Amino acid sequence: MATLAQKRPSTADHQAPKHWSEDVPDVSALDHIPGEAGYPLVGHTFTQLADPHAFTRRMVETYGKVYKVRAFGGWNVALIGAEANELVLFNKDKIFSSEQGWGPILDQLFPRGLMLLDFDHHRIDRRALSIAFKPEPMRHYCGALNSGIAREVAGWEGDRTFYPAIKKLTLDLAADSFLGIPWGPEADAINTAFVDMVQASVAPIRKPLPFTKMKKGVDGRAYMVDYLTKETIRRRAEGGGQDMFSQFATATREDASLLPVDEVVDHMSFLMMAAHDTITSSATSFMYYLAVNPEWQEKLREEIWAVTGGPDASGNPRALSYEDLASLELTEMAFKETMRMMPPVPSMPRRALKEFEFGGYRIPAGQHVGINIYWTHHSEEYWDNPYTFDPMRFTADKVRARHKYAWVPFGGGAHMCLGLHFAYMQVKILLAQLLQRYRIEAPEGYAPAWQAWPIPQPKDGLKIEFKKL
Repeated sequence: MATLAQKRPSTADHQAPKHWSEDVPDVSALDHIPGEAGYPLVGHTFTQLADPHAFTRRMVETYGKVYKVRAFGGWNVALIGAEANELVLFNKDKIFSSEQGWGPILDQLFPRGLMLLDFDHHRIDRRALSIAFKPEPMRHYCGALNSGIAREVAGWEGDRTFYPAIKKLTLDLAADSFLGIPWGPEADAINTAFVDMVQASVAPIRKPLPFTKMKKGVDGRAYMVDYLTKETIRRRAEGGGQDMFSQFATATREDASLLPVDEVVDHMSFLMMAAHDTITSSATSFMYYLAVNPEWQEKLREEIWAVTGGPDASGNPRALSYEDLASLELTEMAFKETMRMMPPVPSMPRRALKEFEFGGYRIPAGQHVGINIYWTHHSEEYWDNPYTFDPMRFTADKVRARHKYAWVPFGGGAHMCLGLHFAYMQVKILLAQLLQRYRIEAPEGYAPAWQAWPIPQPKDGLKIEFKKL
């Protein structure tokens, strides 16, 4: 197999990894792979953006589970299905680079985040950062989430557009649990910079020209880098707290050395982005499915009351303790089904470092490839009635019987989401607070249109009502 040579020049702020290459395979190397070039110049860029799920369905029905498509300025080879997910995510032979897959999208704003590292560098930093998700810090986050969520959702009674409300709450919780700073002007300034960075990451204009989203994003990153750099140095000197940032600031590698300050900054920026957008999307999807499936909402309410004891004598919801989290089995199954129906990251890009074969096709080194999580989550090959909300799909026996990579909302292999248990915890605490206070209702027949990419969100913001119990 051909292996790529190093081509990418070093940048001023970080060294290029040894496996990086700018080499792009000749288009003729893809001649044997079926697919479409789309329209002149733009290819299928706008066709995919208009309805990415319908586009993928059509391509799989027409060409099979391996196809090529020209979009977003180049050719991509789609690898579809659970077997493709396993090949790419497990990455046993180190064929695929996550850094070079995600880099074109995220490198200007979130460089060197954990998802943008490969192989030994990724393994070493992941192990260092995992300290922030050990039981003791997680207990601290649990307390902060309980108090922060309770304070905010107490005022949610009545009609509400849910997406902006949960987006604001998630940002405020990030300031508290992630950064360890109180809600207030400082947190607001950080949130503004952060939102500008997130919006710029998917902006069509990729250069920071005046008045563009990318310019606002680059300015936001400069603010965050300055703030997080000063804070990292201060917390190392004074000793940090139990918040996630303090854990990162004092994390050590296998040789007991501290992570470089600039790497702490990049890891923290990336983690806040990844956690904020995906939890906001998944919590919104969860509210929708519970609002339109009231029988499941009631089952989860009964489970939560059984675990917490229900509201206290004053009618205030009881907090969910860290030890209670594992007892919410039905709640976790329903959340897993939500992420099957509406995966927060519908597709994942990679770049092939070596030539490989899949599905009877040879794919050349240097080729950009991608898997489609949404398609796999809705394929009758792996799921009965895939468009029906049914949390009972996640009983232990049904999980064992399924292909291990048929459900991958958190990715898989070495790049499995480091914060997945934090995500489960935040959503369970949110639900415990909401279902002890309110009944969540939606209009009869409510089926909002969703923005499918890059991260799902309802186009109307999700119009639901919280009725006091």
